[in-house]
Amino acid sequence: MSNTVFNEIKYKVFRSGSRLNLFIGINVLFFLVIKLIQVLEFIFRAEWGLASWIVLHVSMPPYLPNLLYKFWTPFTYMFAHAEFFHILWNMLWLFWMGRIFEDFLNRRQFTFTYLAGGLAGALLFIAAFNLLPAFSDNITLSPPLIGASASVMAIVVATATLLPDYTIMLLLIGPVRLKWLAIVYIVLDIIGILDNPGGSFAHLGGAILGFVFIKQLQKGNDWSKLFEKKPRLRVVKNHPVKRDTPKTDKDIPDQELIDRLLDKISQSGYDSLSKKEKEQLFNASKKSQS
Repeated sequence: MSNTVFNEIKYKVFRSGSRLNLFIGINVLFFLVIKLIQVLEFIFRAEWGLASWIVLHVSMPPYLPNLLYKFWTPFTYMFAHAEFFHILWNMLWLFWMGRIFEDFLNRRQFTFTYLAGGLAGALLFIAAFNLLPAFSDNITLSPPLIGASASVMAIVVATATLLPDYTIMLLLIGPVRLKWLAIVYIVLDIIGILDNPGGSFAHLGGAILGFVFIKQLQKGNDWSKLFEKKPRLRVVKNHPVKRDTPKTDKDIPDQELIDRLLDKISQSGYDSLSKKEKEQLFNASKKSQS
């Protein structure tokens, strides 16, 4: 029974093709390793300090001289958490928003948004603590940055920018459109600078990245193509060169399909579309823009 559960988890995380599952799996695995080490240190009254050492070396310091010796931390901090409720909150939001994101965009774009959002959060965090007087005077005493919040914020804002009127149900609140959810989240982070400046600046950096990425994507500029695999060159002998190849039917959007889906949206709303119909509409719209 346990072996079956383990194999199912392993498949969903590493073999399902979902970057959402992969990133959640990495975050949870990293957290469990740290906590298990802490449990062993507690049980055996050991003073190894191994768990604290790991947290210290995966979290990102704001002080630039220290960052030079921990140049890997702008990447590692976005996959590590030290507190249970921190990872719980982040992974729940990543799961909720990530599922919507993956319904409309591809896994390469999800990977880019998560990683670039984390790096943008790290950049704003470093800039704020080194340039703003409120933080630069005591920068050596400032705590390091840890957690996936900036990356999660990038996914949340990117999804809300792509689908501003998409409605989700929140417990005790009811139906809420994504645009209002993102705006409230951003306002709370601005206010949160007073209590948690490091985390708040990182969140805002991720939010800016998510917003700009989708706006550029809507203009035809897909920044995630940086991660696109380049096809290998092959030498083909005695193969005639084709010129002026006309578009095939696959390259031409099905206008009848688009009209039918738009009629359904006008009658019953966007949420009435099935997942397959949403993918068909999105793919058809991309063809019409090419």
